[in-house]
Amino acid sequence: MSTATTYGARDHARAQEGTSVEAMPVVPAAAWPDPPREAGPLVWAETVAGGGYTHKVLARGTELRLTDVRGDACAHLLLFVADRPWERLNTADTVKVQWNAYLGEGNLLLSDQGRVLASIVADTSGRHDALCGTSTLVRNTERYGDGTPQSASPAGRELLKLAALKNGLEPRDLPPSISFFQGVEVQEDGSLKFTGSAGPGAAVTLRAEQDLTVLIANVPHPVDPRPEYASTPLEALAWKSRPTGPDDALWNAAPEGRRAFLNTAEFRTARGLA
Repeated sequence: MSTATTYGARDHARAQEGTSVEAMPVVPAAAWPDPPREAGPLVWAETVAGGGYTHKVLARGTELRLTDVRGDACAHLLLFVADRPWERLNTADTVKVQWNAYLGEGNLLLSDQGRVLASIVADTSGRHDALCGTSTLVRNTERYGDGTPQSASPAGRELLKLAALKNGLEPRDLPPSISFFQGVEVQEDGSLKFTGSAGPGAAVTLRAEQDLTVLIANVPHPVDPRPEYASTPLEALAWKSRPTGPDDALWNAAPEGRRAFLNTAEFRTARGLA
């Protein structure tokens, strides 16, 4: 089919309706062929290619399950409160408030306001990183020859910039990210040991404790020692659920977490949201 004319280009474009590739959103999300058994109605269903990015605004109480499909995904995650993006993920506070640099099930993702953005309600990976952030244009250019978004080796920060722009955010709004599915351990001498992936099928489920803007870049971890740009698909599925309440074990699992939940509840009450 010729695309040399406007009519030909239109006909060619329309002929693509109904076709699909492995890495793309499913719209509507309810058409996803194999929803999780525990899931409510799906509101987001997407496979993110290696070297790709995605973004979505999720309502409070939504659960988001990320899955490392083939074993070499690395989800570099940023969270912003949807209607006030100046409140955003703070990895330093997330680590220090909970006395734990190695995040997993039962941990919280915190803002610098002492409030909970999301909770980790399930984790079969255990290979995550809250210390290094994501890759940069300069570093990827040095390592792989290019780090621009359209290249074969895009940097995480460059992709997060694109996701941010599509949500009214600027590069200066991007704080350090948290990485899921590729782990790092701090050694006795302070050096970092890359522990890699838990393997294909590992998953982590987050619960949104406020309305959130979610940005994700699926790119290799910045300290991955392999010379090749190793990045495979990431699956993102989200469904309607409910936020954590005072009767949930997670709310009272630790004094620091309980205070963060109380701070979140107090803010919502003052705004007339609860």
